[in-house]
Amino acid sequence: MRPALISCVVLVLCSAAASYAKLPPPTEQELAQAIASRAKAAELSKKEAAALAKAQDRVVEHYKRSKGGVPVAKSAGKPVAKKRSGNVERIACRTGSEDRHARIGIEVVDSKIVSFAYYSKWKPRTCSIDAARNSAYSRWEDNGNTSKVVLTDEKGILLIHRSGSAYRFVFRNVDRERYCGMEGKINGTLTVTRGKSQCLLEGVMDGHSG
Repeated sequence: MRPALISCVVLVLCSAAASYAKLPPPTEQELAQAIASRAKAAELSKKEAAALAKAQDRVVEHYKRSKGGVPVAKSAGKPVAKKRSGNVERIACRTGSEDRHARIGIEVVDSKIVSFAYYSKWKPRTCSIDAARNSAYSRWEDNGNTSKVVLTDEKGILLIHRSGSAYRFVFRNVDRERYCGMEGKINGTLTVTRGKSQCLLEGVMDGHSG
């Protein structure tokens, strides 16, 4: 290497070292802010994981109850499983990425939905809604191939339209504060189809990141 080139390289390295040497050490306030930011991020991650686990537990519980029947009667203070009549089917779908997605699991008896569990995530926000017939937390009405689900405390309505192997959920002014911890309403549609792992989603997650 030529002497002139060596001198240039040495000069650049020395300048860089001098620049780094001039940077002042972080103040106590900056260190405290950095620690607080890391703690806040860890807490958000913990809450998100807990919300996801809670929603997944509800879906699993719906499925477990359906295997041997749903406890709808009591005998000597203990729940008694009453077996469902007809063909029980479970259908699920999901759309999106790990940090931003929506999914739903439904339970169907003779082509009629008897329960569903919806979950969505737009990191760090999450939503979960679940409902089942004959429960105290929703009111169900049927009209042909359409079921109307009025959520607890009149916090919103879902219309479920069945067309062949597809079930289309229409969200109408569902209270986002109750089910997501955010202001606003959930409106839009979600379609789950037998044999398809992907949901069709329109509008449901608008404003979910706010």
